[in-house]
Amino acid sequence: MFERNALRWLREWKNKADRKPLVLRGARQVGKTSLVYSFAKEFDVFMPFNLETPEDASLFEKEMPVNQLFDLMCMVKQVTKKGSMLVFLDEIQNSPYAIKALRYFYEQLPDVYVIAAGSLLETMINTQVSFPVGRVEYMALRPATFCEFLTAIGEQPMRQLVEQMAVPEVLHQKVMTLFNLYTLVGGMPEAVANYAEKRDVVALSAVYQTLIAGYADDVEKYQKDGPMRNVLRLIIQKGWQSAASRITFEHFGNSAYKSREIGEAMRTLQKTMLLELVYPTTDTAVPFAENLKKRPKLLWLDTGLVNYAAGVQSELFGKTDISDVWRGCIAEHIIGQELWATSPLFLNRRRFWVREEKNSQAEIDFLYMSRYGTVPIEVKSGHIAHLKSLQMFMQLSGLRHAVRFWPGPMLTDTITLNNGNSFILHNLPYYYAGQIDKLTNTYFE
Repeated sequence: MFERNALRWLREWKNKADRKPLVLRGARQVGKTSLVYSFAKEFDVFMPFNLETPEDASLFEKEMPVNQLFDLMCMVKQVTKKGSMLVFLDEIQNSPYAIKALRYFYEQLPDVYVIAAGSLLETMINTQVSFPVGRVEYMALRPATFCEFLTAIGEQPMRQLVEQMAVPEVLHQKVMTLFNLYTLVGGMPEAVANYAEKRDVVALSAVYQTLIAGYADDVEKYQKDGPMRNVLRLIIQKGWQSAASRITFEHFGNSAYKSREIGEAMRTLQKTMLLELVYPTTDTAVPFAENLKKRPKLLWLDTGLVNYAAGVQSELFGKTDISDVWRGCIAEHIIGQELWATSPLFLNRRRFWVREEKNSQAEIDFLYMSRYGTVPIEVKSGHIAHLKSLQMFMQLSGLRHAVRFWPGPMLTDTITLNNGNSFILHNLPYYYAGQIDKLTNTYFE
């Protein structure tokens, strides 16, 4: 398996003076377990427990003092207490006592490193199970980024150029071709590893089928309400066709379901990190409040899964500009995926802006919140004269910088607005989406 960027975030957690037990969050099959096993190589002692197995779960069947519990854990794993010790509680949602024990590891055994992980779908539905507030911290793991994909397929020199935002013009088209390939494959670790080994996109169909079937099986296994299972199943079957589009809950997917039923099911799937409902803001200055009365945009976990489930893979083959595919939805979805993966924060959410007045309609694809301020983002090719929504937002907001991701090379334009003010438009090739923080650090300070 290829190395994940999240290893860097785990090392930062390890070195924190006020470290708490870490709950690693993420949808099924994004690589949580593999990540922890890779990280474990940096410790003197590693004790993994899979709480889906009866043997490991039996340790947490009843509550006991944490020192006694830890001694028992060491005995079961036949390890001696020494040096740096990492405890990994996988599929922790299966044991309320294990979840409760995280608090006491923090308070009474602070020298022991503890990571917990799991899909947590059960926890989200069963509200009786909750994590100890203030005694744990969270980190989100999402699908592999473009740079991780480059490492996986042996393009490390290209990755270095991308991370430095230093791709020379002579290599621009080659990197664009690699980014288009990443868009097609997606970032699910199994799909990336499979492609890296076989170099066969067609062979990935079995991987995608297994992943989607697994998500459907989760619904059957954990949702006890029969009617709600049917709604969740509908979304998993048909929702991919609405990726990167604004949706209406009522009769979603040409179904007979009401808004309340679809909304509840969507929010359940959002808690599992399988999808995100991105509500727009109508504000032009911080704080940007979500307007829950307006239609949300549906963004799924991974663009590769979207391509397969929505049946648009064939459109991507051989395309030099992914903005030509599916009315630009795929380009917007993969850029949103890259922006989502820039931070390990579990509550990191995406935003977009709309203006929906009688004679004034406008929409900005994303509003990215950097440490140096708001970054309006459009995902479009073509002439800057077509960026009318962006120009309207810039005039209303008074911001000085905006970003447009497109298939062309990196360049900047100074745009003069109708009110006489101007702003700088940073035109960036799609493959720089994951470097957005580096851009703001350089130009927006």
